[in-house]
This record gives sequence, structure tokens and C-alpha cells, in this order.
Amino acid sequence: MKIGFIGLGNVGGKLAGSLLRNRFNVTVMDIDKKIVENFKNKGAEISNSAKELTEKVDLIITCLPSPEICAEVMESRDGVISGLSENKIWLEMSTTDESEVKRLGKLVLNKKSIPLDGPVSGGCHRATTGNIAIFVGGERKYFEKILPVLKAMGRQILHTGELGTASILKVITNYLASVHLAALGEAWTIAKKSNLNLNKTFKGISISSGNSFVHETESQVILNGSYNINFTMDLVKKDMNLFNDLSKKLNAPLEISPFVLNIFKDAENKYGSRAWSSMVVKRLEDKFGINFRANGFPDVLLDKEKEEKGYEI
Repeated sequence: MKIGFIGLGNVGGKLAGSLLRNRFNVTVMDIDKKIVENFKNKGAEISNSAKELTEKVDLIITCLPSPEICAEVMESRDGVISGLSENKIWLEMSTTDESEVKRLGKLVLNKKSIPLDGPVSGGCHRATTGNIAIFVGGERKYFEKILPVLKAMGRQILHTGELGTASILKVITNYLASVHLAALGEAWTIAKKSNLNLNKTFKGISISSGNSFVHETESQVILNGSYNINFTMDLVKKDMNLFNDLSKKLNAPLEISPFVLNIFKDAENKYGSRAWSSMVVKRLEDKFGINFRANGFPDVLLDKEKEEKGYEI
């Protein structure tokens, strides 16, 4: 199966790298020519347009920063849709709006091609090693057709149901991660002002009912002071807005989500849209004139688990 990959950013580049590492035939495209050249040197083919890429592959993967950018890549004159033909598969791996993936999915179906959505979860460090989780929505038989490709990019793979269900689940998980991160800022504030040993506090939270994936990962780069989680404020705001917009469509007004979104908006105003999202806790460090530094924590997260062939859960 020939694969085309559009979008080689923080996540997409790592997913495409896993495909190359596992000896798949991969053609890539990105606006950053240096990244494209790097992939060419690793053995990938390159295309100058999404249409050209689409015409010469069987599976087209998009992994892009926003629904607006994805729509442009899909619908422009030299976009993916213009290059589609019968039985090609489009896999949308961006974090996006389920109604948008369904809208684009109809255009894909009109070309007798197959749409799937397949967002990932688990952090860039796990995307690097192929150990990230992947949610996939769409027709089951086409999910099974590309399962060998999914197994090369991720470890735990879940078929969520019809097209769009994976995108909803992804937005839910990102919402929860954002809430956990904002709550950690308050937890570390109380620990610091209580003069607790922060190394022992980290261990204590890790073995307690208060533990979370976010604590196990992001607390480490917070305590180091690099905050480098490879995910930025603008992306959190985008994901939180997707969650809030979905709640409005479902006529289910929420309480916690809008409040947490305002916290991240304030952090974005203070530190910039491209600041690491874990810097949301710095609002409280600055407010109270404290810091959450502790020895022995890394400045960047590394997945220390061996790459494992993926499997469906």
C-alpha cells in the first residue's frame, strides 16, 4: 500500500517517521521545505501538491493544525479531493470538528473514495516511538484494510464506530487533559506553599487516586522548568473551543469547560500563542512569586518503552 502523508508538524512528522521506520512506501508534503527535505533524505518521496500526492498513493493521511487548514488542503484547486479516484482512502488524523470531517467525508464519497477519521492521543513522545493510541471512525472493513498501517504508527488502536465518532472522542480526551493540567497548577501551588518536598509530592500523586496521565508526563517538565510538552497554547484553545462548540450543538451547556478555557486564554495572553501549553501553571507561579522546580526531572519527555507492534483493543 502506497501512503501519502500531508502535515509533518509536531505529531504528523513523528507518525510519518514511524511509517518510514517500518518500511512503508511514503510520499510526503508540508509547507516547511526543510522538513520535507529531511524526509526525502530518509527515503520518502515528495510531492509538490496535494492533488499530485493523492493521485499516486492508495491512502492519504492528513495531520494538520486546524479544520480550516485541512479544508483548504482538501478543497483547493490542487487539493486532495481533486486527485481522488475510486477506492482511495482518506484518513484524517488531525484533531478536528466531527461535523467538518463528515462534511469533507461526503465530498470524498462523491469521488467513490472512503473517508476515515483517526486522531491520536498520548503525547508526542509516544508518537515518536510508535506507541501512541489511535482512535478510528468509519466503515469497519476499511478500518481493517488499513490496520497494518495503523499498527505501525500506534500501539493501542480503537475502532470507535461511524465516521466522526473518533473526532468526538479525541476532543473529549483533550478536554479532560486540559482540565487535569489546570488543576495541577493549583495542586503544585498548594504543595509549594506548604513547603512539601516536590519530588516526594510527585511520587505521592503518582501512586494516589489523584494520579493522571497528565501528571505522569507534564508534571515532569513543569518541575524541570522547561515546560516542553511539544504542545502549544493555541492548540489547547482550538481543542477546547471544539469541545465547547460541540456542547452547544448538543444543547448541553457546561460549567467547567468554559471556565478552564478562560484560564488558558489568560495564559495565552501572558505567554503567547506558541508557548508550551504546560506553562498555564506559570500563571500561579508568577502570581504568588514561587516556582515548582525540583531536581531529577527531564527537560523533554522521552518514551522509554520499546516500540511495540500495535494491536486493536
